[in-house]
Amino acid sequence: MKPETPRPIRLKDYRPPAYLVDKVDLDVALDPTRTRIRSRLSIRPNPDATGRPAPLRLNGEHLELAEIALNRKPLGKKDYKLTDTELTIAKPPAKPFTLEIVTYVNPEGNTALQGIYRSNGVYCSQCEAEGFRRITYFPDRPDVLATYKVRIEADPEEAPVLLSNGNPVERGTIKGGKRHYAIWHDPHPKPCYLFALVGGDLASIASSFRTMSGRNVDLAIYVEHGKEDRAAWAMDSLKRSMRWDEERFGREYDLDVFNIVAVSDFNMGAMENKGLNIFNDRLILASPETATDTIFEHIESVVAHEYFHNWTGNRITCRDWFQLCLKEGLTVFRDQEFTGDERSKTVQRIIDVRKLKTHQFAEDAGPLSHPVRPESYIEINNFYTATVYEKGAEVVRMIEQLLGAEKFRQGMDLYFERHDGEAATVEQFIQCFEDASGIDLSQFRLWYSQSGTPELVCALKYDKTKKTAELEVEQVLPPTPGQPTKKPFHIPFKIGLLGANGHDIDLRLDSGEEVADGMVSLTKRRQTFRFTDVPSRPVPSLLRDFSAPVNVTIDLDDDDYELLMAADSDLFNRWQAASTYAIRTLVEIVRILGAGKTTSRGQRYAKSLRAAVTTDGLDPAYRAELLKLPTQADVARVIGKNVDPALILRAHKQLQRLVGRTLGDVLEDFYKDLADKSPFSPDADSAGRRALRNAALTLLTARGGKRDLAMLAKHYSIATCMTDRAHALYLLANIGGKEAERALTHFHDQWKHDHVVIDTWFAAQAQSPRASTLKRVETLTSHPLFSLTAPNKVRALIGTFAAANPVQFNRPDGKGYAFVASQVLALDAINPQIAARMLGAFRSWRALESVRRAQARKALQRIAKTKTLSPDVKEIVSKMLEA
Repeated sequence: MKPETPRPIRLKDYRPPAYLVDKVDLDVALDPTRTRIRSRLSIRPNPDATGRPAPLRLNGEHLELAEIALNRKPLGKKDYKLTDTELTIAKPPAKPFTLEIVTYVNPEGNTALQGIYRSNGVYCSQCEAEGFRRITYFPDRPDVLATYKVRIEADPEEAPVLLSNGNPVERGTIKGGKRHYAIWHDPHPKPCYLFALVGGDLASIASSFRTMSGRNVDLAIYVEHGKEDRAAWAMDSLKRSMRWDEERFGREYDLDVFNIVAVSDFNMGAMENKGLNIFNDRLILASPETATDTIFEHIESVVAHEYFHNWTGNRITCRDWFQLCLKEGLTVFRDQEFTGDERSKTVQRIIDVRKLKTHQFAEDAGPLSHPVRPESYIEINNFYTATVYEKGAEVVRMIEQLLGAEKFRQGMDLYFERHDGEAATVEQFIQCFEDASGIDLSQFRLWYSQSGTPELVCALKYDKTKKTAELEVEQVLPPTPGQPTKKPFHIPFKIGLLGANGHDIDLRLDSGEEVADGMVSLTKRRQTFRFTDVPSRPVPSLLRDFSAPVNVTIDLDDDDYELLMAADSDLFNRWQAASTYAIRTLVEIVRILGAGKTTSRGQRYAKSLRAAVTTDGLDPAYRAELLKLPTQADVARVIGKNVDPALILRAHKQLQRLVGRTLGDVLEDFYKDLADKSPFSPDADSAGRRALRNAALTLLTARGGKRDLAMLAKHYSIATCMTDRAHALYLLANIGGKEAERALTHFHDQWKHDHVVIDTWFAAQAQSPRASTLKRVETLTSHPLFSLTAPNKVRALIGTFAAANPVQFNRPDGKGYAFVASQVLALDAINPQIAARMLGAFRSWRALESVRRAQARKALQRIAKTKTLSPDVKEIVSKMLEA
């Protein structure tokens, strides 16, 4: 049994492995309930290990040990010690040796979906972070790198496709054709978390890619039979990713084949296993009839992300799991850059920042706050977080901002050259940029060790006599769990000053230095920048292009925001001004409604939005972003304490209705003019036009008129693509009534046989703020198409209710919390990783008003008192209650 209270693993306790594994030979005989794994490990003492000769400790969980031999000599039970989590040989040889182990596992019964399991009859594996120990006994840590040769055998009717990492070596049949086998070899040393195998009856599409050095790479994507046509976009995204990485970073693919497999049950979105990426099928399968534009964009981004890992994660991996941001944050930065180049840089930046603020800023403000590189953990699966991924990407982006594109590329080239084939650290990564640029980044390293979101409190003073403007900036660093005080960060702060005509004023410091690109560095707790030759009182445009993951506070009035919305040359900041203006309007409406009064506030914002969205020369996708009001979660984050989600919903609906009416003629023109009868295309321009049309529909529907609702119902019924149909379905589910029930029934009947598309049906109902939603969601947990063992279904129904329905999840009677708590406990016995993810919905519970706060605490305490909690859930719930 595992200890009841697992001990934390700490970064400061890192020690090199006592033994290294140079070569792994695996022989896997697939069987639904009794798969046999024969491993042969070539092991040697690590010359870099310190201290006296150590025992050989191999991790292993949920394994049946059948045989073990050292240098071909069988070992008896007295020769080793075996527990539920570890196999130990007290005195292994002091020179290189081989260890052969035979284990058995049960793929069919593996509901945790780690190690080898079955998904709809397909054998597949998931080893990150610590799943390989569920396959065989092994030093399961990322700094043990080995080459792998893998033989897989199976029933040819059950699993005609047999795949593993690397290049194919041999295929054949045995036992008179009753079994067949395939042998794969990966020549590149890798950690065991990158091992993968797949066996199943799968269809595929194939293509090829010619690298920049002239090599041909065979590409294949494996899917369920009958869904081959829905993999074309993923293949196109893969090939564009491969070319982009060559052109942008000089990285060429290094194997003869690259395979992707789509499976229906997967804890994550996708996994970058060397040469054999395994994907959640919702991030591979797409057609106009089955996938929205958002899904097409996600497929493009995630396919790129996993491919980019070939160099940032695989060829160079992380020394230990504390360095997780080194592969994930860096690779998120790379996939964001790719998507920006493929689509619109400004729109992509808006999408990325919105995601960061929604998820990571909320994480930083709550009990689960942690640094980009954590100092300790109990369960590493709990640190695949927005902080590690999204904030980690922002940290890399700041390095590029500080160094400039040329020096940044030189630093990346040096990183690839210096650490190829190694397990690296954050310090080694930063050192490459220092060596390439000559810039001292010692203070910048604090971004990896200090948690929380810095607030930049700014004030602008203008002297009309001297024609000078002083910008005062103070870094306010709020306390976070375990870090009550912090040192000032090194922050790239991109700024501009707008004159009364909306034009940028040239930035010249009183020292005479010109700030050509608007970039200044903040390194002290308080700094003042004095600009000269400023002809009139300027309006500051701060944190342009969101140059750092910080909050900015400055006292601007409505006139200032209206000027920024209309004229800021930085389009990201033009959008940011509109968003900030909307949020302060919503916060004020919430305050007035909370006092029991009514208000018509919002007219000025709506009129300014009308002017902004009709400005000439803007892309449809950008106009669509302008029309999207900040979410209820955005407003709650800004209010910060004593949050009442019901009041926020009322304010949100009120402002939506006002905007819909004020911009009615503009929105109707958008909706009419952007109707498109041409064949569907997922390209950025076409997607942008659909986004603008649907954004207009949302605001028109908010007016609540009969004509508007009829238009919405018609939009659903005549939709020719899933983008339009799903958007209408969500809006109808929010409103309720006969049209909503008619659409939900129609959607269910049309897609009940497609396990990917039907998730939209579950999610549409779970996100509805209507009072009847909780009862509906409870009923849907017993629906024949729903299963707690299917992560996608859990995310679509329970995850959507908990994370995307703030009013019903945060019901004042506590029933929303109680429902989610019950689901977390049920899931914990099946799949602790998914259970812990669902529990994350409680992360902001302390910010709620007292009644809801008490109900949330009650639900969390109920979970915490359960004696059989997994380490995954125990760690999260403990942090939530202790903070």
